[in-house]
Formats: sequence, C-alpha cells, structure tokens
Amino acid sequence: MLTRIRNAQMRGKSVVSTPASKQRARVLDVLADEGYIRGYEQATDANGHPTFDISLKYYEGTPVIRELKRVSKPGRRVYMGVSDIPQVRQGLGVSIVSTSRGVMSDASARAANVGGEVLCTVF
Repeated sequence: MLTRIRNAQMRGKSVVSTPASKQRARVLDVLADEGYIRGYEQATDANGHPTFDISLKYYEGTPVIRELKRVSKPGRRVYMGVSDIPQVRQGLGVSIVSTSRGVMSDASARAANVGGEVLCTVF
C-alpha cells in the first residue's frame, strides 16, 4: 500500500486504489488524522474483492507526503518500547506504530505509554 501511494504521488494521481484489510484501514486512519491524505473510501474491484480508494493530498502541486518509508518488514520486524520510538525529523514527521491498543501515531503511543511494532515513518 505504501509503495502504491508513493508511485501514485510521483505520477500526480489524485486517487489510488489498494486491496482492503483491517490493518491498512487503521494505517489510513492515522494518515488521515495527521493530515497526510484527504481520506479513503471502501469499494470493490471488478472481481468483487474489497478495496480502498485513497484520496491523495497535494499542496501547490507538490505531494504533502515527501517521504514514506517502511520500517518493519516481513523478514525483519522492528519492535520498540515507548522510550525508543523514533521521532521523525525532530517531530515534524510521524512514525506509525502498531500497539496492543491499536495502530496509532508515535505521539499517541507516547501519550498512552505503549510501545509496539514500528510500521512506517512519514514526512
């Protein structure tokens, strides 16, 4: 999903489609709450599979998301305690963390005093 968002922004697309899942929905909720995307809608593709249509956000013709990096990968999961969760660009960016209380931003995880798996960083 992250790669689809990066590729669509490089091409200047306004909407990108990706397969739907609960985890992706929670990540998109965090991106929408932090103001990196306009929002998303649930839809179905031609085969009847659920998808998300993500509305990308631009400011004066440039994408709002400048950098989107995957941290935890299937081959190497990255777990961090609440004190070790990284700040992205001195707090200008956001780390998205999957915790026992759900998927949340790094600031929300620090406020809730929970650590977890760092999924990605956004700037």
